[in-house]
Amino acid sequence: MRAHTVIVGAGILGLTLARELLARGGDGIVLLDKEAGPGRHASGRNSGVLHAGIYYAPDTLRAKTCLAGNRLMQAYCLERGLPLSRCGKVIVARSEAELPGLIALRDRALANGATVRLVDERELAEIEPQARTAGQALFSPETAVVDPKAILAALARDVEMSGRARILWNTRAVGPKRPGVLATQAGDIEYQRLANVAGAYADKLAHAFSLGRNYRLVPFKGVYRKLRPQAARLVRGNIYPVPDPRNPFLGIHFTRSLSGEVSIGPTSIPAFGRENYGLLSGLDLEAASILLRDALLFAVNPGFRSVALSEPRKYLSAPFFADASRLLRDLKPEDVVPSDKVGIRPQLVDVKASRLVSDFVPEEGPRELHVLGAISPAFTASMAFAPWLADRLAGLAG
Repeated sequence: MRAHTVIVGAGILGLTLARELLARGGDGIVLLDKEAGPGRHASGRNSGVLHAGIYYAPDTLRAKTCLAGNRLMQAYCLERGLPLSRCGKVIVARSEAELPGLIALRDRALANGATVRLVDERELAEIEPQARTAGQALFSPETAVVDPKAILAALARDVEMSGRARILWNTRAVGPKRPGVLATQAGDIEYQRLANVAGAYADKLAHAFSLGRNYRLVPFKGVYRKLRPQAARLVRGNIYPVPDPRNPFLGIHFTRSLSGEVSIGPTSIPAFGRENYGLLSGLDLEAASILLRDALLFAVNPGFRSVALSEPRKYLSAPFFADASRLLRDLKPEDVVPSDKVGIRPQLVDVKASRLVSDFVPEEGPRELHVLGAISPAFTASMAFAPWLADRLAGLAG
């Protein structure tokens, strides 16, 4: 098979990149994905929150693409008639000690061009009556909630109906056979350009091309619970805590979905497989090497050690409730019930420096572009990140 551009991974980045290339007149585009449909992992299992550029250092790719991507995604939903809730978000301080962190978030958000403002407890009660905070909270009116699966399905239809691109489902990329040829389960594909946006497997494919050797993806499991239907009225939109600056996770929070269900989570529990969604399901031969990697990080990285010691206890109902109840006034233990929602965050690690990487990391070969660390806010950022990726692809030798 021949293609001008091969895109490995039909999650949100693969689909929006294909859409961008088609908008530029591209032809001969082939997407491939090992699953039977789009976004079966991180892209389709996320909370559906469109972030507003609050958390990310201004000089990072995440900061440069998040807010623009939010606005483009909202416009796409309106254009296609896809569900969208412009509900906003509040970030609350669980104690006075977190107020400096709240101010720092405000300043970072404004530097990124976001529309945010500090509110007192009285105004917070008008936005989220049940939210609790220590004097002040940060309000983000541009945060929205969407249906990720509906967006993924619409994008896949856009690509397949173009007549200039095709998607090969149930097709795993194996690696380079020779320059300009990718070996796959469906046979060899000759290409001029290749984009690796394979999510949790992006590092493995990059390594097969002898790139990104200093980076490994370490999986973290995000387990959710939810409010019982009778208690869903406690939350109108999104209630988040001030995040722990020692790690890249946002902490357990509340999100009201388009259906009215309120999710609580996710945890950030070290996982032992790239698809380790259950207690034992998703474990494979890589589990031992992931465990070793976790042990090394535990020994030398204080942020990882903090997560590894505190998060696993949230498998238990009481510690999970204790965390959640710091955000909501009238929450009762019986209001929090199990949820079947679970995701894997493939966190990028610089193994030489033993640090967690907090940005998207592009690695280039002669004809290939590999995107490592495409974690949150990758879904939000995707429509603004896609033109950046298309420009980088166009600059390759081919």
